[in-house]
Amino acid sequence: MRILIIWAINAAALFALPFLMSSIRIDSFVTAIVAALVLGLINALIRPVLVLLTLPATLLTMGLFIFVINALMFWAAAELVSGFHVAGFWSAFLGAILYSIISWVLSSLLLQEK
Repeated sequence: MRILIIWAINAAALFALPFLMSSIRIDSFVTAIVAALVLGLINALIRPVLVLLTLPATLLTMGLFIFVINALMFWAAAELVSGFHVAGFWSAFLGAILYSIISWVLSSLLLQEK
């Protein structure tokens, strides 16, 4: 049940992004749900491999290269899901940061441990 709530929170965070950035467009909430699923799968399957392969660059930049990896994963999800559009790399970069912040805030508000 908790994973479905997290999925819905991530979809809501993704659906909120076009209201904050005009360079990101999501056609419907169903598209946001599918994009949240694809983004979660990409982050679970591909991101660890990329983090491992780019470990020297990540260490050299003191961890800041992780932002680039996050942007690329966000941009890849936009390319895979029709109805989810990101204008370019810098839009994906800022969008990934905002998506993470919104998702974190919503999760901390809605999933408080008792």
